[in-house]
Amino acid sequence: MPHPVQDFNQRIIDEFRANHGRVGGPFEGGRLILLTTTGARTGTRHTTPVGYLPDGGDRILVIASAGGSPRHPDWYRNLVANPQVTVESGVFTYEAKAVVLTGEERDRAFARAVESDRGWAVYQEKTDRVLPVVALHEIARPGPPNINASSPGEAVKLVHDVFRRELDLIRKELAAGTGTSTLGAQLRVNCLTFCQGLHNHHTGEDVAMFPFLAERHPEAAPAFDRLRAEHEHIAALVEELRETLSGTDLDTVRAEVDRLTTELEAHLTYEEEQLLPLLDHA
Repeated sequence: MPHPVQDFNQRIIDEFRANHGRVGGPFEGGRLILLTTTGARTGTRHTTPVGYLPDGGDRILVIASAGGSPRHPDWYRNLVANPQVTVESGVFTYEAKAVVLTGEERDRAFARAVESDRGWAVYQEKTDRVLPVVALHEIARPGPPNINASSPGEAVKLVHDVFRRELDLIRKELAAGTGTSTLGAQLRVNCLTFCQGLHNHHTGEDVAMFPFLAERHPEAAPAFDRLRAEHEHIAALVEELRETLSGTDLDTVRAEVDRLTTELEAHLTYEEEQLLPLLDHA
């Protein structure tokens, strides 16, 4: 007879993989990964849906809350014993090294989590154990990222949708900040992580994808010129957003995010119109 928790998790896992990271139910609209760990005693691989926090650069954070249970969740005990894990974002799959945060670094990270979602504090209040915060550091590999797509065109569309979803989450988080006078630390990290990811994506297109396609489709040169110019324009908008984030005026940040969202959506739509037919043909 299936265990209720295992059965619930498996439904989430199946839905997550079938819909490139989109799920309904209690995780709908949140940031979710699938975390695969190696059993501390059995050596068996186990996959668990886990909420995460962006943390800039090459790492994300997960919290071993187990809903405030008195015991650490199995996935946490597994990664303490075997720190190399696999992370699925719905679009990307990669190997990561798990590092348990300690001392002030752990406390600052947990405070950011509570600031963005009071539920973490509720879980902590329900148990005597200190809820562990774990950093998952992506292990760099040579070659392109592992994107869960069946074609180059689908890969571009899926990556674009990641940016759309993250901007939508950030807009909702900004709206939820109505009535507060400061920009939350975790929200600031979310925005900066998004900015870095967008910069990396555009750099990869400028350096690798566009030259590859231009060599095979010289007739598309005007489109590539326009896309490169749009990349420079969006980079300037992102820099303005970075500067705005150093302040505390939520209204100003909302305005900058709205402006970036509008122009980025137009850019992504035009890029898909121009690139997807060429990529699928290639």
